[in-house]
Amino acid sequence: MPVTMPSTMPSTMTVNELAEDLGVTARAIRFYESKGLLSPARDGHNGRVFTRRDRARLLLVLRGKRLGFTLDEIREYLDLYDADPTQRAQVEDLLRKLRARRAGLEQQRAALEETLAELDDIQAQAEAALAAMMESTA
Repeated sequence: MPVTMPSTMPSTMTVNELAEDLGVTARAIRFYESKGLLSPARDGHNGRVFTRRDRARLLLVLRGKRLGFTLDEIREYLDLYDADPTQRAQVEDLLRKLRARRAGLEQQRAALEETLAELDDIQAQAEAALAAMMESTA
């Protein structure tokens, strides 16, 4: 899940600036911070100062959530990034999780397609029955 940084991004941001930049709420950022996914520096006045690294981590968190990963899975991924400078373990873990997530989604799609086919069948039967009722009363 590589992340790109805009060249015009300042080196630090407040929680509100980061929230606005990424289209999330400051509350969501605070939530991810409370879960240990972000660790912004403090500016001495008890305010948070988010760096480009924090922004990149938040982008990875948001992408992971959008793809259906749990916060624990996202944390493991982020922890691997910090632990392995080569990022090999991180990429291997990512591939493993992506394959598992994809397999789960494929199963859901098959179940959904089966359910839709069954609904189509029942709908066709109901429409035919209603048409037959309409003809018999006409």
